[in-house]
Amino acid sequence: MFHFDVVTNWIDEFLRTYLSNGWTLFIEFVLIGIVILAAYAVLALILIYVERKVCAFFQCRIGPNRVGPWGLIQSVADMIKILIKELIKIDRADPVLFRLSAFLVIIASICTFGAIPFDRGLHAVDFNIGVFYLLAVSSLGVVGILLAGWSSNNKYTMIGAMRSGAQLISYELSCGLSLMTIVMLSGTMQLSVIVEQQTYAWNIFRGGIPALIAFIVYLIAGHAETNRGPFDLPEAESELTAGYHTEYSGIQFGFFYLAEYLNMFIIAAIASTLFLGGWMPLYIPGWESFNQVMDYIPPVLWFFGKTFFCVFLTLWVRWTIPRLRIDQLLNLEWKILMPICLVNIVLMALWIIYV
Repeated sequence: MFHFDVVTNWIDEFLRTYLSNGWTLFIEFVLIGIVILAAYAVLALILIYVERKVCAFFQCRIGPNRVGPWGLIQSVADMIKILIKELIKIDRADPVLFRLSAFLVIIASICTFGAIPFDRGLHAVDFNIGVFYLLAVSSLGVVGILLAGWSSNNKYTMIGAMRSGAQLISYELSCGLSLMTIVMLSGTMQLSVIVEQQTYAWNIFRGGIPALIAFIVYLIAGHAETNRGPFDLPEAESELTAGYHTEYSGIQFGFFYLAEYLNMFIIAAIASTLFLGGWMPLYIPGWESFNQVMDYIPPVLWFFGKTFFCVFLTLWVRWTIPRLRIDQLLNLEWKILMPICLVNIVLMALWIIYV
């Protein structure tokens, strides 16, 4: 089975042959930054196209079909359009915080994106507290959203920001507790180690019923974290025009747009990493021929296959279930998901001790 650590180790050895340690690290940091930004942008364009096609399928439409074959270049055309749009100055808006909030949202998303292990040796950072890092850095996006709503000097943006803050802070608890259930099972927070432990059995199978419950709760809470339907109250067009980014235009609006789509990918990628084995193939004990065939599929394809499966579940829910009221949304978290998570942690402890 080919892993990308062969390529990354070769690049590191090649640079160290001709350059000093300091220059080697500098060039590697620059290369990693370029790759992360390029992958971030390309994945956003792919996700925008995929959502439009999936949405069209559920609504019995065709979707993008004019720009390029099967509308493949429609997302690229939209990207060029948003880059050349004028940045409109908002009267009586706080100029510093208004611009800073868009950068905070995109920075939080990129920092989280950089910690995702796509393959062995194909991740920017691999902390021994990786799960804690993901939870901490992803939470910074809430600050950007609240600043965007307040600094725009618009009552609709402020209401949208307050709704988003209440929603994100609430559902982060269920996200964190469901991930802690898997940390208990794995005995580590390091993402690469968690994936390696799933070589012969993914956590969703290895952890039994508690892991399955944690997976379902994580998908629900993670979907709410992305502010997408039926949890899209912060951006309810019929009530708040465009929510907390109503006053943004051009590339500033593009930052919020990109972060929203990549956050959907990040939530799905974390689910596939912690619950579905990450880049690990599907092995069935005793089926040696089947397992050998699975080894021929590159690990990166396994990772993206699992991730886009979770993304499809997200889109399926969005275009199937109507929007919740704010009281229903908060009741779901505090009266249903949170108690389930607390009980599930106890169940996982009993599973680890007795099974």
